[in-house]
Amino acid sequence: MPTQWGRKETITWPPHVPILSYTAIATALLCTCLFIWQRLSFSVTPLQRSYITEYIRSEAGGTFNAHESYRLLYLGGGKGKPRLAFPVDFVAGKTELPNGKVIPVALSELATAQGYRWFYRGPEQKLADRSLHRWLRSTVYEDKGLLGLFALSFIEGGVCLVTMLWFAVPYDIRRLKQMKYGRILRGPQLLSPQEFNRQQKGDGIGFKTTELGKMMRIPARKEAQHFQIMGDTGVGKTQLIMQILRQIRERGDSAIIYDPASEYLQRFYDKERGDIILNPLDERCPYWGPAQEMASNAEADTIAASLYQPTTDVKDEFFHQTPAQIFAHLLRKGPTPHQLAEWMASSETLETLVAGTEMSFYIDRKAGPQRAGVLASLGLVAKCFRLLPEKGHTNRTWNARSWAKERKGWIFITSRPPERETLRPLHSLWIDLLVMRLLTAPQPGQKPVWFVIDELASLQKLPQLHTAITENRKSKNPLVLGFQGKAQLEVIYGHLAEVMLSQPATKIFMKTAEPKAAEWISEAIGKVEIERLKETKFDGSRSGKNFTVDRQIEPWSWVRRSADWTTATPISNWGTPSRGSTSIISTCPRRPSASCPVTLRTGR
Repeated sequence: MPTQWGRKETITWPPHVPILSYTAIATALLCTCLFIWQRLSFSVTPLQRSYITEYIRSEAGGTFNAHESYRLLYLGGGKGKPRLAFPVDFVAGKTELPNGKVIPVALSELATAQGYRWFYRGPEQKLADRSLHRWLRSTVYEDKGLLGLFALSFIEGGVCLVTMLWFAVPYDIRRLKQMKYGRILRGPQLLSPQEFNRQQKGDGIGFKTTELGKMMRIPARKEAQHFQIMGDTGVGKTQLIMQILRQIRERGDSAIIYDPASEYLQRFYDKERGDIILNPLDERCPYWGPAQEMASNAEADTIAASLYQPTTDVKDEFFHQTPAQIFAHLLRKGPTPHQLAEWMASSETLETLVAGTEMSFYIDRKAGPQRAGVLASLGLVAKCFRLLPEKGHTNRTWNARSWAKERKGWIFITSRPPERETLRPLHSLWIDLLVMRLLTAPQPGQKPVWFVIDELASLQKLPQLHTAITENRKSKNPLVLGFQGKAQLEVIYGHLAEVMLSQPATKIFMKTAEPKAAEWISEAIGKVEIERLKETKFDGSRSGKNFTVDRQIEPWSWVRRSADWTTATPISNWGTPSRGSTSIISTCPRRPSASCPVTLRTGR
């Protein structure tokens, strides 16, 4: 299609009719005529070919009891009286006519034995059409009518018609819909799973619903650019994540799963694979201590910063940074988790351990409320360290530094709703440590590691998560982030949330009742430039119609609503925006509201 200034130009021809369907019908008729000619030239007997005109005329005239003039074929040249020619009188061969023309037929031995030497057309004689047709059918055409004689040709023509209409009708339907609702020039496109797989060369992680048998696959090269699943509670985020985990298991890759409701643990935990459960209240939890994570004393500050992070974007940095400094100082002494808890719970012990450092001023007895706030922040973290198993109570130890090298088994970070608030700092620290250890490119023989974080907003701020989303592509360790709305991340990460939400290449938008989130989703999918053909009717003219072309830029969801499409099949329409993300899963209800322009059902 010709373009100008990067835009597809309007083509006014063909007219507003299903031109391809009409062309298919005309071509099929032409093919049928060709098949009939082929049958008549190579398959029927010479006598049948000679009488075909008379056969057609007599059948048509017999309907009206007509009497017409006909010239029949006779045998002559012998001593006997000329007689009518029959099919047994001819065989394949060559005969030269008086005018010098050679025809590929000759008299049979029977006719020659009877003394006949040639064949010819007799004089015109008036005959009853019905009687002639009956004689030709029984004697020459072996009791076959015209339909039976060319049945194979009509079947071949019908096959051609069906085949061409199979391709022509969908194209004409799309074209007529474009003329009625508008033609998208630039912007996101609606694609079926088959079209998406073909266009994007999908060969990676796929998604499937009970309504559709075809799996939509993300290109493998884009898996490392992360996944984002956003939607309200109960719309099917967990089901999509489980599909991802099944495919990870089939590949043999490793996974780190944040499982706040223990749903994934029940279905995917495999002790023989070497899986790890990080939950202090689970008897299968191995021994772990923050001091074991340090490869050098400098890493104590990073571990402390991960542990002491706000759960909102409220600016109270002093009561997070100050306890983090004290915790890092304590961590360099190599204590066990329970020793750390005892130190942080005792003000006298803390004063002794930080004596002679600048941190002693933070908890000075004369500091008053400042001292109380710092000690309270330290005590909140100490509560979760007391829950960790002691070294003598389990024969299994674990740390993120060693696991990141071996990558053996899966890691499940679990909890139950009553325990989630207490374990939140510990969960956030484990995830942050694992992200930090896996930021480097994989070495030969190391498996890819998938980070699957469901309900991301239930964790406190993860300092390493922003780095992982923006830079983790080179390490080829994909992140799968599930959350309910944009506002949840904005409360925790502030302005960084916008950057984090823009980075995942694969965005899965599901039903949301939050108006601002719905508006943001519409903006994230992008706008489309659409061309509509407007028709104006007027009197006083033979045609009575005028057409004008109008181009507008509209939100993608509004374009779908203007088309008044029925409810889309779940995961049957995949939009590919012209900029930003390369794959977006989205469907729209029959009458989308302003608060829910884009939805997705998963058959849950």
